[in-house]
Amino acid sequence: MAGVKLQNLTKRFRDVVAVDDLNLAIKDKEFLVLVGPSGCGKTTALRMIAGLEEITDGDIYIGDRLVNDLIPKDRDIAMVFQNYALYPHMTVYDNMAFGLKMRRIPKDKIKSEVDRAAKILGLGKLLHRKPKQLSGGQRQRVALGRAIVRRPQVFLMDEPLSNLDAKLRVQTRAELIKLHRELGITTIYVTHDQVEAMTMGHRIAVLNEGVMQQCDTPLMLYRHPANVFVAGFIGSPAMNFVEGSVSMSNGTAVVDVPGMKLGFGPERSDALRPYDGKKITFGVRPEDIHDKALSIVEPREGNTATISVDVMEPMGDRSVIYAHTGDETIIASISSETQARELSDLDVVVDMDKTHAFDPATGDAIFPPPDEAEGAEEAEEPAEASA
Repeated sequence: MAGVKLQNLTKRFRDVVAVDDLNLAIKDKEFLVLVGPSGCGKTTALRMIAGLEEITDGDIYIGDRLVNDLIPKDRDIAMVFQNYALYPHMTVYDNMAFGLKMRRIPKDKIKSEVDRAAKILGLGKLLHRKPKQLSGGQRQRVALGRAIVRRPQVFLMDEPLSNLDAKLRVQTRAELIKLHRELGITTIYVTHDQVEAMTMGHRIAVLNEGVMQQCDTPLMLYRHPANVFVAGFIGSPAMNFVEGSVSMSNGTAVVDVPGMKLGFGPERSDALRPYDGKKITFGVRPEDIHDKALSIVEPREGNTATISVDVMEPMGDRSVIYAHTGDETIIASISSETQARELSDLDVVVDMDKTHAFDPATGDAIFPPPDEAEGAEEAEEPAEASA
């Protein structure tokens, strides 16, 4: 197995910069997810690692080898695409064995490797079938099996679940997590689905317009987004953003947003001191807004407000509420025990310890991230889980 290092990786298509100076180190046995909206450069970066796309500038190392000039088959990687790319006239067995046959591996070794992969993926009873006789999930497992038999140093996966229905996507996601735990092969996984990214990745690299915005553990991205883009991309429903004015009162920072006046604790007030009398972008996740009557967060001066409920969407244990305060739309994800009703007011409590503030000019987060010790402690969790 091996890690992957990208140094100043750049790809230009004439005047368009698809990947801009990407620096990233993927650890041995790590499951790293590249995530971002369509056109952000994640698939282009993956194709450059695979050797399917020429590099404009920068270096790619797999293990200790510089692979810039190596053709794909010499990079010791295996790639899984979203469209399966199976040979329709071949059986499952032959599809999985094809790459090994091309390498002139002995037949008994090929059978051993295919049987092993089929057992891992639950394909043992399907080896005689052809792709048209399989479901979408089974076809994707065959594509995975074809990659597994190679025993590569690195798996590259380009949105492999995007063609599956919602239920099958969840099941296959769990299978991929277990598969990585069992095989321990370094994996770089591309998706535009932030749920996939949050549930699967040891770390997530968020890209936008070819530039990496932040790379960290799922929990750190959720709790401490580096900028407005990451904050809005990670989390569902998306974070609420409201423009507000900051004022200092007896050492406490207060943000005045339409219909609400909210106060911060001492540490966050210190970070907001340079913004006294200035505008900020205030951010709060829907799940951090609570029905005051349910006493989930203790109400106090500076964390309560009244919102006007427009629409409610019951989601089982939660209700997603679309409301407004002033001219601003607010989304709240509240316990289904709420007595809130459409076209009525609701008293809410905002968990101010979990709110966010961003510089309106740069979009960067104002509150400092946790110290290095805390960040390192959280980053260790996925690595231990995969051992």
